[in-house]
Amino acid sequence: MPTPHYKAYTSHNFRTIPQLQSFSDAHMREIKTTSYVAPFKTNNYVIDELIDWSNIPDDPIYTLTFPRRELLKPDLYDKVAAAVDKDLPKEEIGIVAKAVQRKLNPDPSGQSANIPVRAGHKLPGVQHKYKETVLFFPKAGQTCHAYCTFCFRWPQFSGLSQAKFEADASAPVVEYIRNHPHVTDLLITGGDPMIMSAKVLAGYVEPFIDGPDTLHTIRIGSKSLAYWPYRYTTDPDADDILRLFERVVKSGRNLAFMAHFNHPVELSTRAVEDAIRRILSTGAQIRTQSPVLQHINDKSELWSAMWRRQVDLGLVPYYMFVERDTGAKHFYALPLIRCYEIFREAYGRVSGLCRTVRGPTMSATPGKVQILGTTELNGEKLFVLTFIQGRDSEWVEKPFFAKFDPDATWLNELRPAFGQNRFFYEMELDEILRGRLSTID
Repeated sequence: MPTPHYKAYTSHNFRTIPQLQSFSDAHMREIKTTSYVAPFKTNNYVIDELIDWSNIPDDPIYTLTFPRRELLKPDLYDKVAAAVDKDLPKEEIGIVAKAVQRKLNPDPSGQSANIPVRAGHKLPGVQHKYKETVLFFPKAGQTCHAYCTFCFRWPQFSGLSQAKFEADASAPVVEYIRNHPHVTDLLITGGDPMIMSAKVLAGYVEPFIDGPDTLHTIRIGSKSLAYWPYRYTTDPDADDILRLFERVVKSGRNLAFMAHFNHPVELSTRAVEDAIRRILSTGAQIRTQSPVLQHINDKSELWSAMWRRQVDLGLVPYYMFVERDTGAKHFYALPLIRCYEIFREAYGRVSGLCRTVRGPTMSATPGKVQILGTTELNGEKLFVLTFIQGRDSEWVEKPFFAKFDPDATWLNELRPAFGQNRFFYEMELDEILRGRLSTID
């Protein structure tokens, strides 16, 4: 088989994709119209090796990567379509599209509140929500091999500049971590850091290798294993990437590759098997995560199959998330009770080695809130919840209760149980978000 060469497709050249030549003009128009709002990028691996073109439009990987009108509510789609039908200049269509994007909650879960302040100024390209973990957004990593249509970081790619997180260099982040010795973990994220060349990535990573001893773990968040595994096998600098990983491990730090897999088919190719084997050979560990998504993986048998396959390949199942309240949430979201049922059924089908996974979890403004189940007390049906992570670590592992709501899809749709007006953490959360109380310093 010839060495594959990466080819990207976006809204500018998607009409050249061979498999789309049989699509109707109306279908192509819907892709183009939706792409003004929903960032669109895919590549030849996704197209040739992952999508089942006999199952369009229902194929899960097609749905994950190609814009479709259902990603927008009808009234919002119609606004953009009207501008397109009038053949307005691209700039004017863009103005309409930006207005629609701003209605899609481009700052979910209070991400802007996570930016730390250094010397009286916000530290660009950094988030610090949980005491032990800092997120770092390298400027050169603010794209991906392909865009997931459910992605909660879609504003990073859409031109909404006020929603963009990016840093030019690592030095200010190293200094920040040095001044916050309780920070043990760095998560390099984006976008996707693995879109960068080995040389550019090394320029961002190596200062942390030589950084403060209090930094124990470097994490890399990436979808590349699912969407372009050749990054680690046949790309020209694949070996250089692996040597960089080895340098992190040899420095005495743990390297955790946080891989995003949304469906078992993403684990089915020889290319991904080879890539996983090569990454693990460096001493890095690979942990996996995904939201539970309607139209993609909303069946428990898919999750149990995915977890078993991951363990077979040497991966560690880590998180099942609830789809965040942003972008195309109306298309992908499931009621919280259904998320819990899927998790429980899948969890019951797998061995203990797969049960490292935690979920279903809402990565919400106050923290990572896990749905533990339901119960009934004093004749009232309730959700049982707990914090896996919180803006205040004192909240962690404290069970709390919410009134059962069969339609709720996110934390802000739940109400406290037992006649309480607020959840136990809300008053303190208000103080944190106003900047009057810091749980970081």
